[in-house]
Amino acid sequence: MMASLPDQFHALVIGASGALGAAFVALLENSPRCASVRALHRHSTPSLDFADEASIGAAAAALASGPRFHLIINATGLLHGDTLMPEKRLADLSYEKMQALFLVNTMGPAMVLRHFTPLLAGERAIMALLSAKVGSIGDNRLGGWYSYRASKSALNMMVRTAAIELARNQKHSVLVALHPGTVNSSLSRPFRGESIGRPADVAARDMLAVLDTLTPDDTGSFRSYDGATLPW
Repeated sequence: MMASLPDQFHALVIGASGALGAAFVALLENSPRCASVRALHRHSTPSLDFADEASIGAAAAALASGPRFHLIINATGLLHGDTLMPEKRLADLSYEKMQALFLVNTMGPAMVLRHFTPLLAGERAIMALLSAKVGSIGDNRLGGWYSYRASKSALNMMVRTAAIELARNQKHSVLVALHPGTVNSSLSRPFRGESIGRPADVAARDMLAVLDTLTPDDTGSFRSYDGATLPW
């Protein structure tokens, strides 16, 4: 695992209380080459909550005195909630739904880019932000899921743009948008996730294997869990 990283590397998982986040943490903790794993979520110490912008910068500041990270994964995401389901029609759109999804899927990760890229190690380091294939404009043939698609598409643009800036002064860093595929989790459960989704640990292992292959030349790309490059 992670052959492209140093023999002893430090990792950080944001959104570690979710199914995929917890799976990433477990796999990294059991990697003999991972020197440390920090796990952040709303109830961790320090805490990080995308609904509280100040908590994102405060969490980064709290970790700034520790070792720099060779791997940072943002595993957060929102598709539905108790009163929120993906829109099938334009008539279903509302500010409330759009704001909720953009907060978690775009705005929060953008602040992660702002505050946590300075914590990447000076040598080979990777920051992966979980996106979704349905955020691809070029691949959209079914329509629907307006806010989720748009929020992930916006996230992809954030990653692409930040990668250009970061390459100017952190040339060994890799920023990537990463599609996990369908995973058996609370996010996909209303959409047959239990029957068609892969277990979270399998999905996390697949994505770590993809990250292992990336070089700085791949920064700013949009990758699938199987290694394929996805269209924007």
